Amino acid sequence: MEIYETEEQQVEAIKRWWKENNQMIFIGATLGISIIFGWNFWQDHKKDQALQASALYTELTKKMDIGQNDSSEKLAERLEKDFSGTDYAVYASLMDAKGKIQHNDIAGAKQLLEKVATVSNNELSNLAKIRLVRLMLANKEYEQGLKLINEVDPASTKSFAGHYDELVGDLYVALDRVDQARTSYQNALRNGLQSALLQMKIDDLTAPEKVESSQ
Repeated sequence: MEIYETEEQQVEAIKRWWKENNQMIFIGATLGISIIFGWNFWQDHKKDQALQASALYTELTKKMDIGQNDSSEKLAERLEKDFSGTDYAVYASLMDAKGKIQHNDIAGAKQLLEKVATVSNNELSNLAKIRLVRLMLANKEYEQGLKLINEVDPASTKSFAGHYDELVGDLYVALDRVDQARTSYQNALRNGLQSALLQMKIDDLTAPEKVESSQ
């Protein structure tokens, strides 16, 4: 550290330092202000996008409720195209897939569900996979359904484990693999899935065993 003998020397040193560094200080200050304004602009843009997407999604659900399928499909496509970075676009894809199934456009529904199955939102991704497997089940694509479930990462499906187990059971029933179906349904129960329908499925598979044991 320099030691100055007089106040004039200190002033001169400050002047020299300012002359040497004022440009960098100006650039740094400008950059800092730009970052702040840029960040605020981006946050405002995201909020605006979310509000617009929310309004469109609300309109979409209303159109779906009153059966205006053509209008709802156009709204879904607009959400998917213009607001792809929002969860509303994903919800719209799920609703669009449902509409396509109702109109027997199985290929179109599959395409949408496969797309949603890859999103980063874990809940929506699993929901799409479950609906996709149900579609495969209805379309008698049993082995493909089992393959899809086997490829699912267990770490990302903890809260959906019971639903997947029930679907595996349904697929095994369709393949006439009764013992494996029963085990899958029981796994669904152990994983917290409680429903009267699931219990009925288990009872249907265990009924013959009860008859045999009573004879």
